[in-house]
Amino acid sequence: MGGSSSSLLDENKCNYIRGRAEAELKNFSPHYRRQYAVAFFRQLHDEVEQHRTVQTQLLKHRHTEPGKVLHEEVMTHYSAELKKWKERYVLVRADYSLEIHENYDSFLNGASPKIRLLPAGGAVLMSEDQYSALADRFFPDPSGVSEENAPPMVSMPDQFPVYLWQPYQKHSYFCFHGADSQKSFAAVLGDCIRHQNHDYQKKTKCEVRAFLEAVQFYRQEKGHYGSWEMLIGKDVQVLSNLVMEELLPSLQTELLPKMKGKKNDRMRAWFAIVEDAYNVVMSQVSTGLAALEEECRAATKQQEGLIRSDMDQIINSKNFLAGKLKATVSQPAVKCCMENVQPYLSSILEELMGPISSGFSEIRFVFEKEVNKMSKDYQESSSIDKLKKGLAELGDLPFTSLKMQPCYRKVDVLCEQLQELRNRFKFSNTDRLVQITQNYMQQATANMIHTTITFIGCVLESGPVLMKWNTAI
Repeated sequence: MGGSSSSLLDENKCNYIRGRAEAELKNFSPHYRRQYAVAFFRQLHDEVEQHRTVQTQLLKHRHTEPGKVLHEEVMTHYSAELKKWKERYVLVRADYSLEIHENYDSFLNGASPKIRLLPAGGAVLMSEDQYSALADRFFPDPSGVSEENAPPMVSMPDQFPVYLWQPYQKHSYFCFHGADSQKSFAAVLGDCIRHQNHDYQKKTKCEVRAFLEAVQFYRQEKGHYGSWEMLIGKDVQVLSNLVMEELLPSLQTELLPKMKGKKNDRMRAWFAIVEDAYNVVMSQVSTGLAALEEECRAATKQQEGLIRSDMDQIINSKNFLAGKLKATVSQPAVKCCMENVQPYLSSILEELMGPISSGFSEIRFVFEKEVNKMSKDYQESSSIDKLKKGLAELGDLPFTSLKMQPCYRKVDVLCEQLQELRNRFKFSNTDRLVQITQNYMQQATANMIHTTITFIGCVLESGPVLMKWNTAI
């Protein structure tokens, strides 16, 4: 955010924060050790069973190299250190990280980026009013006094701003000369946030499965059984979010009353304090979690031979215990579902499937439009080189944020429509539902295009190119 936390976060307070992070990690560790052993066993069992991959209608798109550049642009960026606006070269990698370089020449010369952002949990805002409203929401001002005609937190040099809000971290500010550039970059940032939020959770590695299950059981131990909005980003970020959730109330009580000055000055100072605290937590959690993972890897490695030799006995014991548990809880669970869930499923599914079906229909429309354009260009020129160029452009479609935006917007309405989920099932995290759906939409588009390009590539290799394409899918 800029600003300084000055002496409000001194060494004693930093030590206190480290202690809170260490205590949280200590309480979390038994859950992680237990779930790591479970995940490791499942991994060995899957190796023994050799489950076959299910055949799908579409070929799965190969993952793009993480270092590939998906978007690059020179734009005006606010430097919090210099407290001034600078022209910067900004790029987005295929791992959906954001790099801000001094300029294009420094990038070509191999210089490290001045800033690298992983915008998990971020929000993209395109007006000062939106940003100010969000800042007010996250600034628990004890005075409760609003200031009329207060200057903006950051004065924009042009009328097309993009604000990147990140919880617990420094916010980023960009500005553009035109609305098209503003909308294009905002769409790119939206893609980055979606993937940074949820891509880690799709991984099947033993450590990832163990961590996510441990977080679930750890929160349940504290009485939290619902969906958690801060289950975003990688393991260190998620565990740091857990610490910050417990830590923030005490920091607010102790530090906010001591802050003086105008509201904007106090707001800057408070966000700087939160960022400093988060950095202390992240550092402590990163070191502790790495040691915990190594401990679990070593422990399970020692047990691997015994597990493999006793695999059948373990499976039989597991199935026996599962049967006993099922017999105990099945009847009341079924009764509860029939009375409290089943009557509302139809209406909820109808609310869900309307926007989702509309989104996938829009994907089909965009895909057909691009393929028809490519087909027409080829038929007019009969140029193989032009066809190959068209195929390359088609392959970039799933990663061209602005072209995919109309598809994603179709499901954005779910955040407002699913009131029944919130009221009846206490499900508040509709943002997660929308973002994961949009990620699946992007993956389906990539699979569809990859299948099409592969088919056309086979035709190119085996004989004359078909002059007319059937784009029906």
